[in-house]
Amino acid sequence: MLKTFAGSSKASMRVAHSNGVRAAVLYRQTVLAGQFRRGMATESEELDLVVIGAGPGGYVAAIKAAQLGLKTACIDKRGPPGGTCLNVGCIPSKALLNNSHLYHEILHDTKKRGIEVGDVKLNFEQFMKAKDDAVTGLTRGIETLFKQNKVDYYKGTGKFLNAHEIEVTGNEGERSGVLKAKNIIIATGSEATPFPGVTIDEKKIVTSTGAIALEKVPEKMVIIGGGIIGLELGSVWSRLGSQVTVVEYMNAIGGAGMDAEFSKNIQRSLAKQGLKFKLGTKVLAADPSGDGVAVKVESAKGGKEETLDADVVLVAIGRRPYTEGLGLENVELDVDERGRVVIDQEYRTKYPHIRVIGDVTFGVMLAHKAEEEGIAAVEYIKNGHGHVNYGVIPSVMYTHPEVAWVGMTEEQVKEKGIAYNVGKFPFAANSRAKTNLDTEGWVKFISDKETDRILGIHIMGPNAGEMIAEGALAIEYGASSEDIARTCHAHPTLSEAFKEAAMATYGKAIHF
Repeated sequence: MLKTFAGSSKASMRVAHSNGVRAAVLYRQTVLAGQFRRGMATESEELDLVVIGAGPGGYVAAIKAAQLGLKTACIDKRGPPGGTCLNVGCIPSKALLNNSHLYHEILHDTKKRGIEVGDVKLNFEQFMKAKDDAVTGLTRGIETLFKQNKVDYYKGTGKFLNAHEIEVTGNEGERSGVLKAKNIIIATGSEATPFPGVTIDEKKIVTSTGAIALEKVPEKMVIIGGGIIGLELGSVWSRLGSQVTVVEYMNAIGGAGMDAEFSKNIQRSLAKQGLKFKLGTKVLAADPSGDGVAVKVESAKGGKEETLDADVVLVAIGRRPYTEGLGLENVELDVDERGRVVIDQEYRTKYPHIRVIGDVTFGVMLAHKAEEEGIAAVEYIKNGHGHVNYGVIPSVMYTHPEVAWVGMTEEQVKEKGIAYNVGKFPFAANSRAKTNLDTEGWVKFISDKETDRILGIHIMGPNAGEMIAEGALAIEYGASSEDIARTCHAHPTLSEAFKEAAMATYGKAIHF
């Protein structure tokens, strides 16, 4: 697959050449054989597909392509596959969220359950190791999947030389060279958006990457940004003992996709847990020159400045496409004002054989959206058609309680001028939630008033992230709220709250 190889001696190649073509051929065969034994690939015909990036979109695309019979290679500079999501994002943060929740429950919630505990201590080193072990196990699992599906994986950076050739610069000890491909998929993902005037050191002023790798629990933490990433990581450190203050420029938390009713209620819930909020507030500066960090803020509308003291500041104002070192200038691919690579409805750039998926192009920055695009892009290459329904991509915030949604918010339905019905059912009236002593939140359905077709489903409460899958399936298949209500759900389960909310939408709930 490689046209050139690292480790070949120029001097010895000249000697081989001087001894004639036959000697050169014999020499090259010997060199290639030696490199093959060291894990180097042998030179061969043009690849069907090269995927740049082994995050959720990239590695899924590579595996799917191999399954469809395409000779496929995947490149990622991180080394362990899985991208930001698996290595420093979704997966490690969920490990920290789950284990910090267990710790918090043991400290504050066991007595009412009839469980007496002794002296509870946090073994911080083991706490962080459990997160690392989860990541390591999963990254190795992806490498195993690559081998099983015969995907050739390159640990290094990939750079366009031209529209069909990718230069691979291997990480230390890894192979380098040039890959030639009939098709190329760019899946390089995103990086944390920097805050103007604030320097990230990943120690005192951190992105999400630094926030999952702190060496101790900070006494005080300030989070710049009240979106999902900031609230999840704020929950982790708050449960472990930090005084957490969230500074958000807008007047609501959770991001633009969250239903306003749920945004207000999850803020109230997190405030009860100890998080403090400064909404409608802008950050002016963050000075790390002292023992901690002095964060200067003022009202978004202007006014008196205030200084917040913190041991750690988390910058969580969003993410931006990552294309550094990709060599887009060598193929003159178009990017928009936000750095997103421009594509058509089939993920094609101006070169039909170069496609782009995931965070590096348009749409919500979610791992599962990238996965769906990876499969669809490969199906376009192989079969000429693919499919992603962008109206049915669920979102989940893994705080406690969880918040999950799919489809339209009530605000969006109103903006479109659609006549609609709303049905709700609280977990406080659900038998399983009551027996679990975990009753905060509710399920909300929004349906078309004329047809009863489901337009949106929103859940705040236990198991919301799992339950929303039923909502996504219902909307994908054009179900009505009555369809869900007439589908038998097992008793006693949390999912009965889902069924009852559907009943409340087209008629009346039974248990509330």
